[in-house]
Amino acid sequence: MSAELRPNLVALATIVHREIRRFMRIWPQTLLPPAITMVLYFVIFGRLIGARIGDMGGFSYMAYIVPGLIMMSVITNAYANVVSSFFGTKFHRSIEELLVSPVSPHVILSGFVLGGIARGLAVALIVTLLSMFFTDLQIHHLGVTVLVMLLTATIFSLGGFINAVFARNFDDISIVPTFVLTPLTYLGGVFYSINLLPPFWQSVSLANPILHMVNAFRYGILGVSDIRIGVAISFMLVAVAVLYFACIRLLVSGRGMRQ
Repeated sequence: MSAELRPNLVALATIVHREIRRFMRIWPQTLLPPAITMVLYFVIFGRLIGARIGDMGGFSYMAYIVPGLIMMSVITNAYANVVSSFFGTKFHRSIEELLVSPVSPHVILSGFVLGGIARGLAVALIVTLLSMFFTDLQIHHLGVTVLVMLLTATIFSLGGFINAVFARNFDDISIVPTFVLTPLTYLGGVFYSINLLPPFWQSVSLANPILHMVNAFRYGILGVSDIRIGVAISFMLVAVAVLYFACIRLLVSGRGMRQ
């Protein structure tokens, strides 16, 4: 192992370990609330309302919404972990120690993103286990399921990083989740098929990136989708590349971090 590579690997492992310990230490705030929220969704939408709706897409309404609810938990928790952690690092001025260290910006960014992915996957696992008490899940395509989950967690971890860079106070880190992520998620096909919408609104819905993620994941679980899977995965790969490049540029420039 080269003399240059070893310090970066140690730094990456340290950041990831710190990020995982951070959300595991406060699990009543990071892991328990989304579990309770999803159980309420299962009971209210799946059992009570779903019994009146009947089948959707050839599946029971409960089975139909489970993939969307898992994706919702991945999106919100991956985003929340990075935005809160990196902003906290900025707020306590410990980010300056990272910026002046010989650690590569790619290592710093990867450490925070992997922490966000870990929290998103941890909550997704909890929600998946809880969903088995309400419906039977049979994965249609494991490769697509895992790929879409990882890409989605990566995209929103990178998005959380950008939000944290530009945030000036703790109120700023809640603006995007409240006014952007929540509306896009609820309008992203979590609780319904866009085939139920009029043609005009179907076309408008296709501009919602979360719709593509939810449907690609639903295809991995159930084998049904309202959009083309190849297009959805290609979009997610491009989004990861663009957001990663933007985050690296922000780290290198020090914008919003060197005050």
